[in-house]
Amino acid sequence: MGHRLLRINERIKESVSAAIVERLKDPRVGFVTVTGVETSTDLRHAKVFVSVLGTAKERDATLEALQQARGVLQASITTGLRLKRTPQIEFVYDPTSVNAQRIESLIRREAAELEARGGAAGESEAEGDGGEPGEGAHDSGEGADEGDADAHDGEREAGA
Repeated sequence: MGHRLLRINERIKESVSAAIVERLKDPRVGFVTVTGVETSTDLRHAKVFVSVLGTAKERDATLEALQQARGVLQASITTGLRLKRTPQIEFVYDPTSVNAQRIESLIRREAAELEARGGAAGESEAEGDGGEPGEGAHDSGEGADEGDADAHDGEREAGA
């Protein structure tokens, strides 16, 4: 996709977003976010992706209202773009936000389950910490750092 087409997509997105907020007074239009625009290379068609906050019924009503207000929104694009041809817009529901919320809730649920399982396992491991091999390696690592410091001091003394 060329740089020019990307700029046009961004300008259409801004124009449509502003027009929805400023010009549309339809009560069916709920909380709408224009998430993206894909314009065809010949600039005749543009898909405007929108995310709608609410139930499926509210989403359908909002999309219907946007389709009916397409002429008003098309006019705002025409004045904003100043192109020879203005793309015909089509509104498409973008489920990205719903999918993101679903994934986030699944991650939270899994993290809570893992924490519940890990908390019980962590307590049993804490009781048996007598002579874990991992601890000895950690302690010797600290001693190695101290030994390195002593070795460097010896080199400094020898060089002086």
